[in-house]
Amino acid sequence: MAIVQQVVFLLVLVAAGVFVRKRVLRLRDNILLGKKEELTGDKSQRIKNVLLVAFGQRKMFKRPLPAILHLFVYVGFLVINLEVLEFVIDGLAGTHRIFAPFLGSFYGVLMNFFEFLAAAVLIACVLFLLRRNVVRIPRFWSAEMTQWPRTDANLILVTEIILMFAIFSMNAADQVLQTRDHHYVATGSLFFSSFLIPLFQNLSTTTLIITERFAWWFHIIGILGFAIYVTYSKHLHIFLAFFNTYAAKLEPKGHINNMPVVTREVKSMLGLTVAETTPAAAEAPPGRFGAKDINDLSSNLLLSAYSCTECGRCTSECPANLTGKKLSPRKIMMDVRDRMDEVGHSIAAGGKGLDDGKTLLNDYITKEEINACTSCNACVEACPVLINPLEIILELRRYVAMEESGSPAQWNAVFQNIETNFAPWKFSAADRFNWSKVS
Repeated sequence: MAIVQQVVFLLVLVAAGVFVRKRVLRLRDNILLGKKEELTGDKSQRIKNVLLVAFGQRKMFKRPLPAILHLFVYVGFLVINLEVLEFVIDGLAGTHRIFAPFLGSFYGVLMNFFEFLAAAVLIACVLFLLRRNVVRIPRFWSAEMTQWPRTDANLILVTEIILMFAIFSMNAADQVLQTRDHHYVATGSLFFSSFLIPLFQNLSTTTLIITERFAWWFHIIGILGFAIYVTYSKHLHIFLAFFNTYAAKLEPKGHINNMPVVTREVKSMLGLTVAETTPAAAEAPPGRFGAKDINDLSSNLLLSAYSCTECGRCTSECPANLTGKKLSPRKIMMDVRDRMDEVGHSIAAGGKGLDDGKTLLNDYITKEEINACTSCNACVEACPVLINPLEIILELRRYVAMEESGSPAQWNAVFQNIETNFAPWKFSAADRFNWSKVS
């Protein structure tokens, strides 16, 4: 019987690995549709961002209640997966609780700690479900939060709850079996699962073994299924947040990147030496100004779209959105991700890919949305994983202004004034301080 379990477990593990690998390669190819961008700046600062923001959840604690609940789920996810390591070894070796004989009484201490975290995860997930579906926090019910995004979040929370119950059921059945069958290694009393023991106490040994094995298989298959599903879900941020925080911009939030080709032209007109310009770069065509589709954005920005948690903190802080404008920074990131998925699926199927007649601008994101942005960086400040929706908005606006000359008329007047008077106002720079002469 043990050899059958080992073979079946190995096949399940390999199948899950194949599916995950295929999906990861697809996501990588989608991200590489963007332009390559070299990371500059202090690497130690980037590592610090990963440790404090991704691992440490620092920005989450601007809202303490959800932060504490999220911390329980996050720590539980990391630590409880150490127990999954034992599951994997047991499944491959045909053993049962392989670490217990080596750790002795400390094994029971560890298991009680794991159960405490499992209980914390269960409670946190229940409260998250209530916040989303009963209290109905407004940011979870914005216009872009259609049926699928809401279902996706609820599905993950319900799955987590069921998996935690599977752990408690497995441990409760195992504790009863320890008193009946000498093949079951003693774990000591496990506090949380012991509350379920009365439910199993009167069952036959055969039924208990089936129950314990079913819970064991359910949990491990659930974990593997979660690993596959998460690559299609907004919960992909569980893994990509670490990469995104490392790749995030290090400049102050008010800093806006200049376009190299424009900078080069301006310096050339002013007679300034452009040291970084090589002859090849000087002769190269400028390409597209700004961004019209995902291939005009950097791969780092595309990575950030897959890292979006859909928490809505950016949108809830956006002054344009708060005043009734259509702009939602969360929607911007979701649209970029959806466009990547559409193009990637088309390419994989031998379709037209980027030449399908659609573009990110207009078909996904409207000019009304990007024109509503005040460039205040509130969304950037609010994001718990250092995503920068503003950078995408600015690239789209650059395309509209420089390629289509499609900016609003009022903006064009401002642009002209800046070009001629070096100020947004329509009077000469020499008259700029005339107000001080008024008695």
